[in-house]
Amino acid sequence: MRQPTQSFMTWNTIIQYAAALGSISLLSAGSLIAEETTPPPVTLMLESLASMPGNQRWDWWQARTAYLPGKTPLWLTTMSETGKTTSHDFHDIFQSISKDRGKTWSSPQLVPSLQRHNEKDGYQVAPGDLWPAWHAATNTILTTGKTFNFRDGNKEDYLRERVSYAVMEPKATWGPLQFLALPERDHAGYPIIAANAGCTQRYDLPNGDILLPIRYARDANNRNYTSTIAECAFNGKKLEYRRHGTEINIPKGRGLYEPSLTKFEDNYYLTLRADHTAFVASSVDGLHFNAIKEWQFDDGKPLGSYNTQQHWVTIGGGLFLVYTRRGANNDHIMRHRAPLLIGQVNPKSLQVMRATEQVLIQENHATLGNSGVCRISDTESWITCGEGLLRLGKRKGDHNKVLVVKITTNANPNP
Repeated sequence: MRQPTQSFMTWNTIIQYAAALGSISLLSAGSLIAEETTPPPVTLMLESLASMPGNQRWDWWQARTAYLPGKTPLWLTTMSETGKTTSHDFHDIFQSISKDRGKTWSSPQLVPSLQRHNEKDGYQVAPGDLWPAWHAATNTILTTGKTFNFRDGNKEDYLRERVSYAVMEPKATWGPLQFLALPERDHAGYPIIAANAGCTQRYDLPNGDILLPIRYARDANNRNYTSTIAECAFNGKKLEYRRHGTEINIPKGRGLYEPSLTKFEDNYYLTLRADHTAFVASSVDGLHFNAIKEWQFDDGKPLGSYNTQQHWVTIGGGLFLVYTRRGANNDHIMRHRAPLLIGQVNPKSLQVMRATEQVLIQENHATLGNSGVCRISDTESWITCGEGLLRLGKRKGDHNKVLVVKITTNANPNP
């Protein structure tokens, strides 16, 4: 941290000295400082790939894609079989595979070990909000998420949620649904209740350990979430908790939830959903975070993303955020969850560079907030998103689609 401070002071001294001599104005000096701290824009190329349609009875929702490298690489998308008439009507998990870089997808097939099932106490339990990703150290696909729990098959009980996961080896089937064991209390002494990793973007360390964002409640009578990063060991079969970091909370609404994590250059970055807005924080070790900051554009105005998730893309030497927001001619969309957007982030100021914002998926009378990121290389990532809540718009009765967009760049990630 010492070197950037020294560099800034040196530059600032030069500016002040030049301004004193009258060679440049203080106004232009400020502009030069801003240019010095603003990263160069990375040009992205977007390409829509083949989609996967729902059917008469079910929508495909919470769809996310994993990339399996190798001589014959393939892409695997998992999705939740979701009822069309009621929120959170999640059932079985299906998967679809592409072997031709997303030009075509196989017909979705049921994952037997990830079906909604009955338990002895009368609850039906469905795995959901899954995020599959390749785990390079063990050559497996690890998907993490949560459980949805329905008393008598229809009344959801969020207090029974757990951090769920499943493992698939290449050329094999998915293993059983498993659960991450967590401590009973957090660092502050509060109970850890209803912990889950639903819709969270994890980061895998070079040694195979995993930094898994999770959220939990501290009071069974108050659905207010605290978010944190759990450092876990993973041997290709079992995920084991080791420790967790900063416990991040706000008392307003449902607190902070659906956290997503990435690493860019030497720092880690965390984005967090809140009911009324969204927040960002940075860290040097991925566990202990600086104070949260409300997401803004680089002109100081609020980003306008609220009550839905955001995720990260690192590509071409740039850090990007995937999000939805107010103010995009989208007042008719529930919670302004479409179009799906991407913008480059200034990692110093933790702001989205407004001039870099692009539309990933156009608004088409469906919500697009529940997206996923599949990182393939330093110059390619895919975004997967299932259309949601068509019953609320002009497309009522249509089959939804799982949409996939390929992002590439010619920018050198290591200039």
